[in-house]
Amino acid sequence: MENSLNKSVSVIIVTSGAKDYLNRCLDSVKRQSYPGPEVIVIDNSLDPALSAGIRESFPFAKLYSSPRNLYYGPSLNRGIQLSSGEYILCLNDDVSLDKEFIGEALRGFSIKDSVGMISGKILRPDGATLDSTGLFLTPWRTARERGYGKQDRGQFEKEGLIFGVSGSAAFYRKSMLEDIRMGGNYFDPRFHMFYEDLDISWRAHKRAWQAYYIPQAKAFHVRGGSWRPDAGLGKPICRRYLDDRLHSELIKNRYLTILKNESFFGLLVHLLPIALYDLCAWAYILLFRRHVLKIFLNCRRIFQPNL
Repeated sequence: MENSLNKSVSVIIVTSGAKDYLNRCLDSVKRQSYPGPEVIVIDNSLDPALSAGIRESFPFAKLYSSPRNLYYGPSLNRGIQLSSGEYILCLNDDVSLDKEFIGEALRGFSIKDSVGMISGKILRPDGATLDSTGLFLTPWRTARERGYGKQDRGQFEKEGLIFGVSGSAAFYRKSMLEDIRMGGNYFDPRFHMFYEDLDISWRAHKRAWQAYYIPQAKAFHVRGGSWRPDAGLGKPICRRYLDDRLHSELIKNRYLTILKNESFFGLLVHLLPIALYDLCAWAYILLFRRHVLKIFLNCRRIFQPNL
């Protein structure tokens, strides 16, 4: 791995303290063969006992215990502001890493200077089901995780360019984050959860940054582990397992992503698939989840810049 040992890495983990995910995540970071990554934990649990447990069990981690829940996007902003690495690995707490993940993933940044984002092969905990091999933008302007829910039969063993990286285990070049920063924020703070990864990938593309996939860098993700009920873990249709507030967040963030990043020409080209998608989505809400509409309509200010 050319020059990889000279690269300083900061790992940022955001946790709400759900189950025992954080312990497994930090254990996997501790076991990395790549030497000396900086580890920053943003604790949104509001639980002093959890903070004390982190300090006792993982003294190598720098802990920021928030006095309020910052949610995911703003938490990452805080972590990046506290970090010192040239490369920033952002992790959900329900992700664990293969011991070679950081070392293998760093190779991608050496491909060319325009590579600002790296995705590894993200699997489900069984090690046989794919979770993401790269993030892509669909014609209806949603995020598509390549390989999502499919059995890993070696069909994604070729490294190469992708559109963006899944927010569950997203590796960024710090200089890219600085280039696309909006005021003091890297991630749009209006994105509490969902679509923050597509938004930042799309913004980076507009600034001529690229994303790259390295299949040898493996991670394991409990899809929805921090917010879905156990019955919904790993299931393909997430909307069924979202509470009304999160469902509204999902809808709002897709619209924000489109409004911020889509060109006028792109909107014209994709207007029909966008309209068909919205017709189906809103029909489901009006038939089965009407309270979501009420929450959405009460949050009109979210579309105003708050950066």
